[in-house]
Formats: sequence, C-alpha cells, structure tokens
Amino acid sequence: MCDSCGCDSSSDPVTISKPGSHFHGHGHPHDHSHDHDHVHVQSRTVRVEQDVLAHNQAISEKNRAYFAEHGIFAMNLVSSPGSGKTTLLEKTITDLKHEVLMSVIEGDQQTARDADRIDATGVPVVQVNTGSGCHLDGTMIANAIAKLEPEDRSVLFIENVGNLVCPALFDLGESAKVVIISVTEGEDKPEKYPYMFRAARLCLINKIDLLPHLDFDVAACREFAARVNPELEFIEVSARTGEGMGQWYAWLKSRLPVDGHAG
Repeated sequence: MCDSCGCDSSSDPVTISKPGSHFHGHGHPHDHSHDHDHVHVQSRTVRVEQDVLAHNQAISEKNRAYFAEHGIFAMNLVSSPGSGKTTLLEKTITDLKHEVLMSVIEGDQQTARDADRIDATGVPVVQVNTGSGCHLDGTMIANAIAKLEPEDRSVLFIENVGNLVCPALFDLGESAKVVIISVTEGEDKPEKYPYMFRAARLCLINKIDLLPHLDFDVAACREFAARVNPELEFIEVSARTGEGMGQWYAWLKSRLPVDGHAG
C-alpha cells in the first residue's frame, strides 16, 4: 500500500481549510521508519501496515460513533481521477439542497479548487490537502469534522482523493463507500482494482451521455464488478445531462435518518 507508492512521506504536511481561510492540521497517522534493516524487511513492512491500519480503524470507529450520535449519513465518494466526481457532487447538491441538509469534506493532494466549486453551491465545505498522501484517513476526517461542524441529521459527502487503490483500504467511519466509474475509462477497471469495488455498496456509472461516441460496454463493466462484489448496486447517470440522477437521489434519500430532511 502506501509504503510502495510513497504517500507516507512527511515532507508535505496535511492541511485542512475552509474556502477563503487557512487552517493547518496535523493528522497524518503514518509511521515513518528509517531503520535500514534489510534482513526482515518484508515482515517489518507487514507489521507497519498492520499498525497503520489498526490505528486508522480505531480513529474511524470514533468517527462512526460521532456520525451515529448525530444522525449523520456519511458517504465516502471514491473513484479514479477524471470520473466526474466533483461535477456529480455539484449537481446533487444543487438539486437537493432545499430538501436535504448537506456538507462536504473535499480531499485532494493540492489546491482548493474542488472546495471552491462546492462553496459556490452554498453548502458548508472544508478542503483537506493530503500533500504527498494518496488517500484520506480517519484522523484527517476527525480533524475536518471539528472544522466543518456538520449539522445533526444531515448528509456528509466525503470526496476522497482520486485513486482506486489506497482509499479502498482506509475506513473513514463512513456509512457507505460509493464508487464512481465513467464510461471514458476501461470497463475492466473493477477487475483491475477489485478491492475498491469489493468495499463499495453502490457503483455509479457516470457520463453515459457519451456512450454513443465510445466503445464502453456497460454490461461487461457490471459483470466485472459483480464478480468481485455480487452485492454491489448499480446506477447509470450523467451528471451533465441529469439522466439517471433521479434514481441516485432516490437511493440517497432512502438512507437518510428519520427527520433528516431540511425544513
């Protein structure tokens, strides 16, 4: 995992900020070893990964308890870069913000561009910049919650860093992972990145308005995903044209806590 891709580097610190402000958090839990023992490297790597994941799980359980106590339905939106995740989120917020209380945690390595786009919709948002990190973790979410202060009985969208590998391994305390794949990608992504599709509850197949111009095989994509997760649900959408978005909204609303709708 992260020891392979180098995202545990401490040279670029994690920051958490609201649009127009600057806030510096210190939340990356990764261990950093400089022991050059080449005899037990494999066993030591496994132990470090276990320690990192165990620490993350403990923090994420506290996040989950917080969400449960406050009636917050938290969704972890995961995808590869370029799937249209932020556009889909903007469309969802614009269409539902008068019915549903919502807030957003944005995750990217650098820049606050996505947070600025969400801020323009009028819902509360904080940006988590992970520096060299390729995923959000439980501590980052705990710090972001303290900054965001999401309302009770609301929906919290967590837009993870664009990456189909590490975000699958890190529980954030969310109620569900929603994986987004676009028809501009290969339909075999579920087989190439099975951990992500195995961890997700719902798969949104986005940009279906482009299907007449592409060779993407929707049925094959569903079949590949179902092989790794037979329980996975699917909804085909276009955030640009709105096609299929009603089904996505119905799925989301069906999971709202009782009295979770905005007045």
